[in-house]
Amino acid sequence: MEEAEHSRYVAQLKAEFDSCDTTATGFLDRDELTALCGKLQLDAHLPLLLDTLLGERTYSRHVKAAGEPAPQTGHIWAVIEMGGQVSSAEGVHVVVVGGGFGGIAAAQQLKSQRMDFTLIDMRDAFHHNVAALRASVQPGFAQRTFIPYAETFGESFVQGRVERVDTERQLVILQGGREIQYSHLILCTGDGRAVPREVQHGGVVSNSVQMYQDFVSQVQAADSVLVVGGGSTGVEMAAEIKTEYPEKTVVLVHSKIGLADSDLLPSVRQQAKQVLLEKGVQLLLGTWPAEHGHRVCDLSDLQLNVAHKNTQVTTDKGHTLTTDMIVCCTGLKVNATAYASSFNSCLADNGALKVNDYLQVEGFSNVYAVGDCADIKEPKMAYHAGLHAAVAVSNIANSLQGKALKAYCTGNVTMLLAMGRDDGVGQFNGLRLPRYLVTLGKSRDLLLWKSWREMNQQQP
Repeated sequence: MEEAEHSRYVAQLKAEFDSCDTTATGFLDRDELTALCGKLQLDAHLPLLLDTLLGERTYSRHVKAAGEPAPQTGHIWAVIEMGGQVSSAEGVHVVVVGGGFGGIAAAQQLKSQRMDFTLIDMRDAFHHNVAALRASVQPGFAQRTFIPYAETFGESFVQGRVERVDTERQLVILQGGREIQYSHLILCTGDGRAVPREVQHGGVVSNSVQMYQDFVSQVQAADSVLVVGGGSTGVEMAAEIKTEYPEKTVVLVHSKIGLADSDLLPSVRQQAKQVLLEKGVQLLLGTWPAEHGHRVCDLSDLQLNVAHKNTQVTTDKGHTLTTDMIVCCTGLKVNATAYASSFNSCLADNGALKVNDYLQVEGFSNVYAVGDCADIKEPKMAYHAGLHAAVAVSNIANSLQGKALKAYCTGNVTMLLAMGRDDGVGQFNGLRLPRYLVTLGKSRDLLLWKSWREMNQQQP
């Protein structure tokens, strides 16, 4: 806001305050404060304001209009802005570890509620990893998937690697020794699902974009590609490669009979298989009544994500394949590095944090887990991470206001699979969607527009 405009804004606000201060003392009683809230359209916050500013008293000890100097220490005060909210309570500082979908959702909500916060991430930009697979095959696409943090969050963003959390002193300790105090902590460390996975290790945007370009070059150099793993990531990867390079031989090998996420409707999983076959992807799966499909032997000894002509690959069922490149889409793990040593007693077997119904980490009322690092039995998706963030931030606010906490409830699965830019399958709230609708809703742009809009930046 420009200085002149801000001055007019403050003057108008002070006039509203003075009009309610019938005794001209600078103090408002209950009726006067109620009247002020009505004028400023803060009726929804009236109970909180009355309780915070008045308590059992007849008069508030002080209400400070925007632009006035803060009262002396010990006074209860609030900054009242037209159409705004009560400022963050004194001593409250929320630290958000991890700037993925859950992290930026939490940071945006904290920002909108004017709560003091710090967002920490190893990278200097948010990575819209929903588009990571297309960035891995389409030249020049990767740049669009990175959105700078600092332009959105300013000084509330800190780039750094979290080494550990000191829960006794309530400190987040970064590599290099920097310590950041917190009153509340939201952990959103994700699972490192980027392909190529080196992108998750942080750094500047230019380096990450170059990693993607190097991966694209390897795909372009290969005449045939073997995708290992037929979960949702493997299915989407095979489709992306075959869509971008229809002349290449693409084979998907999977250790199970069914493709994609097991939480999807059987009809949606069958559609995913149908799309792959229509595109010309060769499938090496299990067949009924066999319990398992094919597993690649000695996968750890093979060169992954690098073009190497005529590589021999053998499955546990004795099937031999010859391929120029192997892309592994299995074994995604929760990124627990930042918190494992500090919350060892709260870890599930997969490294996720055990949480209660309010997403509080077991044993810690002021620590929340959001997204992939929360041990919740549901598909790991950006959509769910955003829902978690809303619950966590609401519960921090509720705890400060003495209100009941909000429980997180899983619902019917909503999941969309982009099968290249020209096709897609999925379901919404447990109901299968038409393929064309998924294509329009997700596959074309992979929801990049949404992240750029939510970060309040212009997509290049």
